[in-house]
Amino acid sequence: MKADNMPLAGEPAGAPARGPTNLSRRILVVDDDEFIRQVNAEVLSHVGYHTETAEDGAAAWEALQTNGYDLLITDHNMPKVSGVELVKKVRSAHMTLPVILASGDLPAGELDRHPWLQLAATLLKPFTADELLATVRKVLCAIDSAPQQLAPPPNWRSQPSAVGLRL
Repeated sequence: MKADNMPLAGEPAGAPARGPTNLSRRILVVDDDEFIRQVNAEVLSHVGYHTETAEDGAAAWEALQTNGYDLLITDHNMPKVSGVELVKKVRSAHMTLPVILASGDLPAGELDRHPWLQLAATLLKPFTADELLATVRKVLCAIDSAPQQLAPPPNWRSQPSAVGLRL
């Protein structure tokens, strides 16, 4: 994959993008397909994001318990713990981490039934490096301008349904 904002010829291979805000951003990339997981992590690392990977939702949950991240990008169809199950765990633990669900099979019905999961974005596989980078930038920019929007209400279970609302 090649992104438009990759370093120019003559720049070092690991040179970060010109935007200094990428350097401090930590992203957890979760996918059971090793090739997809590594390519996505490399694309993000190449423009200056600090990336870590997990091979499934269970490994991702362990990483989320011990490390702080600015963004979670997860596949849905994975062994042990699916992407939606992982997001449910994240939200049940009151983590305000933005989540991008990147999958070949987006579970629209389940997402509609659980609007409190508050996905920041979805990406339908296959997607390009440019689409990945644009989505990540859009989500992080939105979070920077309104970080409180991702936090579920303290007593979300007792509030009227917000079906149809998208943040």
